[in-house]
Amino acid sequence: MFIQKAWRTAAFGLYGFTQFTKSGFLEHAKKFREEDMQIRLDGKNCLVTGANSGIGFATAEGLASHGATVYMLCRNKERGEAALDQIRSKTGNANVHLEICDLSSINEVKSFATKFTSMDKPLHVLVNNAGLLEHKRETTAEGLELNFAVNVAATYTLTELVMPLLEKAAPDARVITVASGGMYTEPLNKDLQFTEGTFDGTQQYARNKRVQVALTEWWAEKYGNKGVGFYSMHPGWADTPGVAKSLPGLSEKLSGNLRTNDEGADTVVWLALQPKEKLASGAFYFDRAEAPKHLKFAGTAASHAQINSIVHSIRSICGFSVKG
Repeated sequence: MFIQKAWRTAAFGLYGFTQFTKSGFLEHAKKFREEDMQIRLDGKNCLVTGANSGIGFATAEGLASHGATVYMLCRNKERGEAALDQIRSKTGNANVHLEICDLSSINEVKSFATKFTSMDKPLHVLVNNAGLLEHKRETTAEGLELNFAVNVAATYTLTELVMPLLEKAAPDARVITVASGGMYTEPLNKDLQFTEGTFDGTQQYARNKRVQVALTEWWAEKYGNKGVGFYSMHPGWADTPGVAKSLPGLSEKLSGNLRTNDEGADTVVWLALQPKEKLASGAFYFDRAEAPKHLKFAGTAASHAQINSIVHSIRSICGFSVKG
């Protein structure tokens, strides 16, 4: 167990330093096709969580620049309004809107989803981008471990509750979940709220991201006949406010070789634009290409067999009927 964990960490570090950095992006970009990004999204509705900074902001701006109607879901009204003004003025797209919701509260997510679905508009793209890496164990007012609440519970709840709108946009609808390469270091784990052992925020974040990738597979299978595609992706190591705050060591060590926010968001926007027949529902993407979900000899693949019981637990925690 210890040897395998040490191997995963070492393999992840090597893979990351060669692939996830700015130089990795520039290398991969040599294979990018310019015509892939010339597709328009006029008349299509997109919802992006955590859209006021970092990858979320770059994603919202990218989608708006392609003509989409974009709904930015943010926690902080002032920061959200500043980001909204910036995107509208930079893209010239007036169809960009701000929605306020604290994703650490499942009740708030449910209230927002009720309000949003009442508009009864087809939702073509949902981008589950909002993420959190809190190093100290914190519990929300609803009794959930904070990282899990934002990264897993909110992602699951929002996606499930806007499914009627996604189905309205079928067969073109898609859900894109922004995961992290950190998930390579962890198998799927039933201890969703890290109640066993000494709490480690970085490890919990990696576990949360592994859940997101497995959930994407699960959704692809569950809703395969609904005309909705599900994709997870990894933005690489980008110079976002979140990285600077949560992983200052990485930020410092890779100073000058971190990706820009636009480079981090590139694959999200690419996934939103491509014809669905070019994409594989349930797959994990990195730099505009399908990527492995597990590192070689890391022993994480078999853990995905637990996803049904994990979804059962998430539904119970989030107050859904457990049959779903």
